[in-house]
Amino acid sequence: MIDAAVALERLQEGNQRFVKGLRCVETMMTHMKRGELTDGQEPFAIILGCSDSRVPAEIVFDQGLGDLFVIRVAGNIVAPSQIGSVEFAASQFKTRLVVVLGHSQCGAISATVEELKRPKAEQSQNIKSIVDRIRPSVEPFNVTELWHDDKALVEQAMRANVRASCNQLRHGSHILEDLSENEGLLIVGAEYSLETGEVVFFDGLPQAE
Repeated sequence: MIDAAVALERLQEGNQRFVKGLRCVETMMTHMKRGELTDGQEPFAIILGCSDSRVPAEIVFDQGLGDLFVIRVAGNIVAPSQIGSVEFAASQFKTRLVVVLGHSQCGAISATVEELKRPKAEQSQNIKSIVDRIRPSVEPFNVTELWHDDKALVEQAMRANVRASCNQLRHGSHILEDLSENEGLLIVGAEYSLETGEVVFFDGLPQAE
C-alpha cells in the first residue's frame, strides 16, 4: 500500500514531466505490464475527473497501466455511483489518495452558468441532472461582481464545484469517513489547466508540520 503523501508526490512529479513534454521510461514501457495485471491491480491513486477529452488522467499525470483508478463524469460531479466507485477502490485495493480533478474552461460549468442566466424551456433530463448537481456551487456567485464576468465566474465556480465534490466524498460516506479518520485516506481537490498542462492542488492538502 502506498501512503497518500507519497502517492500525491508521485502524481505531482508525473504532471511536471507532462508539462515539460517528458515521459518516464517505465510509463513508456507500460504495455509490458499487461500480463502482470491479469490477476489483480493496486492503483496508487483514485482520480474523479471530468469526461472532457482533453483531460485524460493517465496522460496528464504520466502514469501507466494499473497505476490509477479513474472515474470520469461531466463536471466531475459526485452522485451515489461515483461515491460507490471511490469506496470500492479505497476498500478493495487499499488506495489511500483520492483526487477530484476539475479543469479550466469546463463545459459542464459553463452550461450551468448559462442555464442559471438564461433558463431553457426544454432541456434533457439527463443533462439537467448534471447541471442540478453543479448549480449549488454556482448560485452563490449571483450576488457578486463575478456574475458579470463569465470567464472569471466559470473559473471560480469550477473550483467551488471541486471543493463541493471533495466535501461530498469526505462526509457523504461512512466508509470513506472511517478510512480518512483511521486509515490515512486523503481526499484532495485539483485543477488542470488546458493552457499550460499543469495540475494545481488547492483543496484538502495536508498541513506542513
